[in-house]
Amino acid sequence: MLPVTLLFKQRLSFALLLSLSALTLLLAACGGATGTSSSTDTTPVKASVAAPKDLISGGNFTVGTDPTYFPMEYIDQKSNSYAGFDIDLSDQLARHMGLKLNIQKTSFDTIFNDLDNKRFDIVNASVYISDERKAKYDFVPYMQAGSALLVANGNPKGVKGVDGLCDLTVGVQSGTSQLKDLGARDAACKAAGKPEIKQIVLKSATDVIQLLANHRADVVYLGSLSAAYYNKINPGQFALAGPTIDAGPSGLVIRKGDSEMLNAVQKALQAMKADGSYNQLFAKYGFPDDEKIA
Repeated sequence: MLPVTLLFKQRLSFALLLSLSALTLLLAACGGATGTSSSTDTTPVKASVAAPKDLISGGNFTVGTDPTYFPMEYIDQKSNSYAGFDIDLSDQLARHMGLKLNIQKTSFDTIFNDLDNKRFDIVNASVYISDERKAKYDFVPYMQAGSALLVANGNPKGVKGVDGLCDLTVGVQSGTSQLKDLGARDAACKAAGKPEIKQIVLKSATDVIQLLANHRADVVYLGSLSAAYYNKINPGQFALAGPTIDAGPSGLVIRKGDSEMLNAVQKALQAMKADGSYNQLFAKYGFPDDEKIA
């Protein structure tokens, strides 16, 4: 197992330390899928969908992800394995196509370029389906999600929503829809003659959470699933500020025009819904039914 190194300026709760260390496992020796496996169920699934022919690696369903987004995709510290909802979903899709899952690690700010360069067959990394992204890529929606603001317990700055971030220090992950929206909110602050939003942009959701835990940010702007899960497993540490923001579908990302891959993934997801494995994943992670895609 690879070592975990966390440097905290202030003492954190034991629960938070565990949840963060699970996400900050050093991966330098992993090099993508090498040395790190998937922790998914090994129960055989009878292939019900024809696999696409133009695969990056024959017999494998190669999926790109950024494993720093707990509980969707991360590294399990105990098993040194990829884990999370998106990992389990990818594994089930692969099995329904009669393929073996091959996870390739990347960072969110380069994940689309890596897909363009055919490093993997698809991307599964809790990607929000925006109009801008739909113009460049094909998507298979699989979940409803949005964005959320996470603050320290008690909400000392009185944050109520994204329109009230002027003059605050906000942590956000690079390459995300939250970063883009934060830029627009900052411009609105300046246009109204208000103080700017002080943005701290970091590469992983883990590092963004640490900003809040170490009191270096007043608020962090994350995907709603990740924010809600951190809040749940660390009672008394954090609080959600305001309702879910811009709730919409997250999707599996496929190169534009790769109709064979698109059709195969769509059919595999439909097969999961038909045999109950899709519902089982939501039950496993405690996600509500209204986040499912019909």
